[in-house]
Amino acid sequence: MTTDEAVTVDRAAGVGRRCEATRSRRALPEGRGARPGPGRRGARDSHGQAGATGLDRREQHRRLILDVVPEMAAGTVVSHQSAAVLFGTGLWRAPLERVCVTRNRRGGGRVRPSTKIHGSPVDSAVEVDGLLVTTPARTIVDLALALPLEVAVVAGDALAGAFGLTPADLAEELGLAKGRYGISKAKQVIGMLDGRSQSIGESLSRLMIHRHGLPQPGSQGNVFTPDGRFVARVDFYYEAAGVVCEFDGPTAYGRLLRPGQDLATTVARERTRETYLRTLGFEVIRWTWDELVRGNPAQRLRAALSAERSRPAGHIEPAVAPEPRRLPTRAL
Repeated sequence: MTTDEAVTVDRAAGVGRRCEATRSRRALPEGRGARPGPGRRGARDSHGQAGATGLDRREQHRRLILDVVPEMAAGTVVSHQSAAVLFGTGLWRAPLERVCVTRNRRGGGRVRPSTKIHGSPVDSAVEVDGLLVTTPARTIVDLALALPLEVAVVAGDALAGAFGLTPADLAEELGLAKGRYGISKAKQVIGMLDGRSQSIGESLSRLMIHRHGLPQPGSQGNVFTPDGRFVARVDFYYEAAGVVCEFDGPTAYGRLLRPGQDLATTVARERTRETYLRTLGFEVIRWTWDELVRGNPAQRLRAALSAERSRPAGHIEPAVAPEPRRLPTRAL
């Protein structure tokens, strides 16, 4: 992600003033990433590392964690969005004014000037920077319980992808949260996660598709010719319907712009790519951040999915996911 994109992320954050749920506001343009080559996954752009401004915001929070948590009572576990920061996960509209921690007890939560203390059972943790941190699966569930749906899905996608978490992993952790406040919403969040999502924009695009009652697409697919030659990586796909979709970022084809390359060259290259896809029988639907905010792509996507067309000559295979990160878990 470039510095300008990170500035957009930071300005779009619109964070609340507390760790618990805040009312979600309409998405603003932020983040775009490089197109991965065949056979490998690209950078997670706004799910992953950010430019100077976005990194500063998370780095400031990380430093606050390292400053206040060692002075807290033994057994304090860093949790929620603070855990996500220590994991290096990009966040969208998650409040970072206070460090979130959890103590192994039922109830007794409190808010202090620099900390939000949660009280709930914690039987295991991982260690990051010498601190106890909730496991990635527990972190996803905590965020799903505490934050608005869109905010939690964006963070959950990133964490699930980075750590290779399966639906079974998350279902098990969700079962341990039975009876906690917000469990119904948390179940909804967990059911919507897709660790293959590579950016905030892709995660929010899936939510837009869901809101408009459209079938959920596959994510990150490699398109091949009938004889097995690689043609393109696409963000979303409906293979049987012959429809592929691309999220472009702030401007059309913007995410594909390579360093030092002018937009005209990028557009020409991408139109050639689209020609190949259409020759194979695929309809290509694209959208930018501005279109995503207004929900315009849903109408075009609905029309494309409803159109009569022959089955494409090409085929699509899910792109290979990167090796997940592994962190040893310890019992508490």
